[in-house]
Amino acid sequence: MDPVKERIESDLKTNDVVLYMKGTPVFPQCGFSAAVVQVLTHMGVKFKGINVLEDPELRQGIKEFTNWPTIPQLYVKGEFVGGCDIVREMYQSGELAEMLQTKGVNVKLS
Repeated sequence: MDPVKERIESDLKTNDVVLYMKGTPVFPQCGFSAAVVQVLTHMGVKFKGINVLEDPELRQGIKEFTNWPTIPQLYVKGEFVGGCDIVREMYQSGELAEMLQTKGVNVKLS
């Protein structure tokens, strides 16, 4: 089995909410990653940020894993949710909070 794929599957199994991003949650290194971090933080969602810039194989591997060409990528309970635009739209429509709650993830509703 591909070690990158194995690592991704392990990350997704051991964390309810995972964000593959450029940079870290404290120091995002692209505007799109920063926007998703902001949404999750605003919602009080605990998530694991994984910096793809530290690992070129992971950066490529995550794109192949989902067949999705861009970073960031948000996963909830192992399921791919989407990138920045999708997360933003879902957040604005209330769909993101609903989906997170349905999957048993704590959300702080304002």
